[in-house]
Amino acid sequence: MKKLFGITLVSAALLAGGAVQASPEADREAFANFFQKRFPSTPADDFINGVYSIDATSREQWEQIEEFPPYELAVEAGQALWETPFANGKSYTDCFGDDVTEVRGKYPMFDTERKEVVTLELAINECREANGEKPLKWKKGPIAELSSYLAYEGRGKPINVEIPNADAEAAFNAGQALYYTRKGQLNMACATCHMYGSGQKVRTEILSPSFGHTSGFPVYRSKWGEVGTLHRRLAGCIQSVRGYPPAAQSEELRNLEYFLAYTGNGLEVNGPSARK
Repeated sequence: MKKLFGITLVSAALLAGGAVQASPEADREAFANFFQKRFPSTPADDFINGVYSIDATSREQWEQIEEFPPYELAVEAGQALWETPFANGKSYTDCFGDDVTEVRGKYPMFDTERKEVVTLELAINECREANGEKPLKWKKGPIAELSSYLAYEGRGKPINVEIPNADAEAAFNAGQALYYTRKGQLNMACATCHMYGSGQKVRTEILSPSFGHTSGFPVYRSKWGEVGTLHRRLAGCIQSVRGYPPAAQSEELRNLEYFLAYTGNGLEVNGPSARK
């Protein structure tokens, strides 16, 4: 099962050999089915809660934390930033529209003119630069606060990532290939831990399932003591296997986000969230 499933999902990596590819939608369905079969007692729509969807003890601790969410200050700071006009008198709404509840669910998206994936954080900084403001650092601080506010306002909205053309499918395939590629001195892929190892323990921590992973970002991690972006977490995972992560908002990580977000289509936005 493991071998056959891996072959189906990494078909993008076999292009050079002329292999027939599964469609992104077929890959998405196979990806979701893998986790639903692995954790049959977890409702599909609950995978947005990460490890707390598969472990009762962890969930109980998390629910206690959620009574006084540690990301609330980030949401408030993000709202203040969102509502502060730029020096030229314009604001973020001139780039994203007036309905903040609809913003988060649109990203990541594929820009068909630029032929690349645009994430929410990239769009925020491009909005700033278009209005004469300096870009924000990618991993934490104001960029994570703005993203936290937009995620909070977008809670309950479905993830709806589209693959509009062949260029977008190539980006999806590249992200998928990176997900299954072994990295670092430990020779481990994202899938090693968060697919085939999901539910198992590494020391005292339970490995979370990848299905729905992107829905909860940005996240407040107890380890960080602050809110951070998805690309901060992706880079940290690669470093933990003693690899060299691509830069935040690099094409590689944007494509990986695109793949992961697409596989969670139909699940609800649930950010920001709290994690260990």
